[in-house]
Amino acid sequence: MALEVMARAAAPIPLDIAFRVEPGELLALVGHSGAGKTTLMRTIAGLWFPQAARVQVNGTTWLDTTAGIALRPDQRRVGVVFQNYALFPHMTAAQNVASAIDHLPRSDRAAEAGRLLELVNLHGLGARKPAQLSSGQQQRVAVARALARRPEALLLDEPFSAVDRGTRDRLYGEIIGLRAHLAMPVVLVTHDITEAQLLADRMVVIDGGHMVAEGPTGAVMANPVALRAMGIRDVAAMLPASMSNGR
Repeated sequence: MALEVMARAAAPIPLDIAFRVEPGELLALVGHSGAGKTTLMRTIAGLWFPQAARVQVNGTTWLDTTAGIALRPDQRRVGVVFQNYALFPHMTAAQNVASAIDHLPRSDRAAEAGRLLELVNLHGLGARKPAQLSSGQQQRVAVARALARRPEALLLDEPFSAVDRGTRDRLYGEIIGLRAHLAMPVVLVTHDITEAQLLADRMVVIDGGHMVAEGPTGAVMANPVALRAMGIRDVAAMLPASMSNGR
């Protein structure tokens, strides 16, 4: 169930990027604001269409501008966690999650919503509305709702930017734990280098709509060109090292 993405465009920013995400793998798209990260996420989700693009998941084509294929967002089995979470304020947490469940009979949706809320450590909070939840709890509801679609690809668009550092650190741990249950490709859009290092198996560094570097997280973080594109000047401090017990 690999995700393959290619996108080229001249506007609103120059874009020329292609990458692949394997099942169960988390790929971080890293770059400054305006680099093209969110534009790529919107392309995968079906919310924006570049001049030339191809998006395939598990061999199924969601978008191919050459072949004239462009599935609507509701036709793509994709789960998206937006930066502002986009929860329905008039619905409870359980109702928000259940609203994304369309593969089960209505009589079974409440139980599935409860299971997903437990998966993201929100047991007992299903009856609360978003305004009654902390920002960290809202983020978990958004993740549960994204997973409720049984997505073939999961997209996380700056999902931790609205929470404080302490809450963010706790959520990192929960996402790491949650990954044991995720079999689909996951794309994380972030400008936070620490976040990408902690969560991602691989990274794609984007600058001005172009790929500066791509590969395993450790290798990218040892790449001076990639580090400079991410605004890290102290390159020597980021190089890998090893220690032995020998004298």
